[in-house]
Amino acid sequence: MNSKPLLILTMKWGTLYGAADVNRLAAQVRRHLDRPHRFICFTDDAKGLAPEIEALPLPELGLPKGNSDTRWRKLALFRRDLGGLSGTALFLDLDLVVVGDLAPFFDYPGEVPIIRDDDLFRPKPLRRLRPARDRFLHMVGNTSVFRFTIGAHPEVLDSYLADPAGASARYEHEQQLVSDLLDRQGKLTYWPRGWCVSFKNDCVPRNVASYLRDPSLPEGARIVLFAGAPKMEDVFAGRGHKVYRRIGKIDWLRRAWENP
Repeated sequence: MNSKPLLILTMKWGTLYGAADVNRLAAQVRRHLDRPHRFICFTDDAKGLAPEIEALPLPELGLPKGNSDTRWRKLALFRRDLGGLSGTALFLDLDLVVVGDLAPFFDYPGEVPIIRDDDLFRPKPLRRLRPARDRFLHMVGNTSVFRFTIGAHPEVLDSYLADPAGASARYEHEQQLVSDLLDRQGKLTYWPRGWCVSFKNDCVPRNVASYLRDPSLPEGARIVLFAGAPKMEDVFAGRGHKVYRRIGKIDWLRRAWENP
């Protein structure tokens, strides 16, 4: 039996998220993962991080000299050498809330399990007018929550670095590139639908119903994500209401989000 601690990875750079966001996520993981684990944050500023969080420098993306496009920074997770780490890791973005047991994310079969991006959004019937595009987008995974073996897929980063301009022309964002390459190799699989849910589309009642009922957590959900708008920071700041969508009491979500 493998006695090595499980690896939980996240990334923080720039000013959009701060140390408090990392600390909250680490606390959520501790509450919902009863196996030994290491919580590792790749960051350009480790100030304010809780002592139990392992801070490592942001992995180098390796862009050619003069290219400063860092929108694809998450691709650096696919380096052959990632901070001297090895083994299987679960990556979590900072703009999510853990609400259920995380152990199944490590037990679920598959080489690179990921969220199917379409699972976070309502159906788009008009997309079927372009069947090839519809099939492609239905395949795309959302890299907010995915599991991978460190160093096992260097071709993802290599493909981007071979032609950054071409990748930017072919793909709208990094998760399309990641998904396309891994799917072509038969390595991409998807988490069961309902493990990772959208706050807006799965928790908030639709239309008039949102004025009659408060948001609630779907049965079986383990992680709540904020796909599209409103963003996580807006929801917890009391923003994000629309005429067609009231966001009622979210005490249960706030308790899950905040440190105890």
